[in-house]
Amino acid sequence: MIDELDINEIEKIEKLFKVFTKDKVLYDIENNPFTRYFVYKIDDKIVACINYHIMYERSELIDINVIESEQNKKIASSLLEFMFKDLKLNNVKEITLEVRENNLNAIHLYKKYGFKEISVRKGYYHGVDGILMKKELI
Repeated sequence: MIDELDINEIEKIEKLFKVFTKDKVLYDIENNPFTRYFVYKIDDKIVACINYHIMYERSELIDINVIESEQNKKIASSLLEFMFKDLKLNNVKEITLEVRENNLNAIHLYKKYGFKEISVRKGYYHGVDGILMKKELI
């Protein structure tokens, strides 16, 4: 089940996914009208989280994380599909994301959903290249 992140769940996602910090997420929720946080739950337990921004006609996928024990179960796909529906409801025309070049599973997933590589940021992640990807939404 996919739900909007409840403010009381911030500490849970901070512990599960080290890319989130309580202060940053709380600031985003309270001050950034463009940000979206959703969680994927199994039996009321958070197993995945997605964060993206909607800025008028464009969007940026910031993070998508699934706990290791639940990976390869189509949870990331479900979160992406949920996001695409939200983007269409908000008249978004394009979405971008950035991914480490060595994150092959993520790159494969994004390409499966129609993202195209448009640029490379050399050494962006402490010596690892970042690949900028884009998808046009109709």
